[in-house]
Amino acid sequence: MDRTSTLTERGVRLFNRVGKYLPLPKTLVGLTSGDLIAAARKRSGLTDFGPWKIKAALDRLTASYRDEAQLTPLGAVAARETLVSSLTNLLTLTAERQRYPAIATQPLTAPVFVIGLPRTGTTLLHGLLAQDPNNRAPLSWEVMYPASYHNDPMGARQARERAAKRLAWANRLAPAFKRIHPIDADLPQECIAITAHVLRSIQFHTTNDLPSYQGWLEGSNQSDAYAFHRQLIQHLEYGSPGRRWVFKAPGHLFALAELLQQYPDARIIQTHRNPLNVVASLASHTTVLRRAFSDTVDPHAVGRDWTMRWALALDRFLATRDQQPTDNFLDVNYDAIEARPLATVKAIYEWLNWPFTATTEQAMQQFLDANPKNKHGAHRYTLEGYGLDAASEQARFAAYSERFNIPLTLPS
Repeated sequence: MDRTSTLTERGVRLFNRVGKYLPLPKTLVGLTSGDLIAAARKRSGLTDFGPWKIKAALDRLTASYRDEAQLTPLGAVAARETLVSSLTNLLTLTAERQRYPAIATQPLTAPVFVIGLPRTGTTLLHGLLAQDPNNRAPLSWEVMYPASYHNDPMGARQARERAAKRLAWANRLAPAFKRIHPIDADLPQECIAITAHVLRSIQFHTTNDLPSYQGWLEGSNQSDAYAFHRQLIQHLEYGSPGRRWVFKAPGHLFALAELLQQYPDARIIQTHRNPLNVVASLASHTTVLRRAFSDTVDPHAVGRDWTMRWALALDRFLATRDQQPTDNFLDVNYDAIEARPLATVKAIYEWLNWPFTATTEQAMQQFLDANPKNKHGAHRYTLEGYGLDAASEQARFAAYSERFNIPLTLPS
């Protein structure tokens, strides 16, 4: 661990120790709907959140934070800032949509979505697709500070710098996380960070233990989440049109029907990997992330919770997929993405009927060279470390593995 990380870790421990004994002001740690809405309105100077039904979702979410997440003082600060920032963005986007009516007319034609269980190569594949100059993916800084920058290059630069600073702090607070999932202002961002703006996203339960909220989310219609997704992408499209949109998020497994309501012409790439590797890697991913904000993370509980939820989401996704035209879906294996990334992308381009140019290939190779596997260290995990039994998981995912011819071997 470098000196900066050591100093950050000591500062975090001191802040959490002091915060346990000295009451912190609610302007730092308050997690009630009224306080958060008031803070966002004060920060933005705006009042209209638009047509989104945020109150019910925010009430559910904040109750789960207070009752279940067992946040450290720093965790409460981080959760509050995440929510205030999302609500502030929602206010800003609503105001700009009213100011620039042409945003609502931006066409979004045949977008591509990379969807699969977590830890199945979706991030690498999305990153590669984003290197094509003719493609466009929402970047992390654009999702963190979405606004109309088409006539404000300085505003765009400042937004990117703010995002980079926030993400640098995130890397300091959870230094082990970058071994599992890279984060950077200029990397493509997944869609769960978009739908978080209307407080409907698995991002929240991934970062903190919020089972009541997540259960409510899984049982709710997600039409609002995807309507907002389309509106935010129209916002990014405005002033910079003409490229093909490529998206990714394992979280789409929970709501394919609602996604297709907004994007009926979507082309969907489903990634596949041995589920035993998936659930062990995912449990490690979630445990590392939650430990940055809570001292009471139970790895076994994380493993049991997420393997059940993702198995049900996968079943829901496949049931909806089976009702759609088969030509709209392409199956891609994780091992192929890892071992033969450019050949795999070429096959995807043939399916999409996109030209694969020398310029595109060169850009993708440069991305691979700059982002080798284990760039920040190897990510190691076992089923047993997260309270998972191989036989039980083999049975849970047997039908899926048989359908897509995926060997159910022990994690390697």
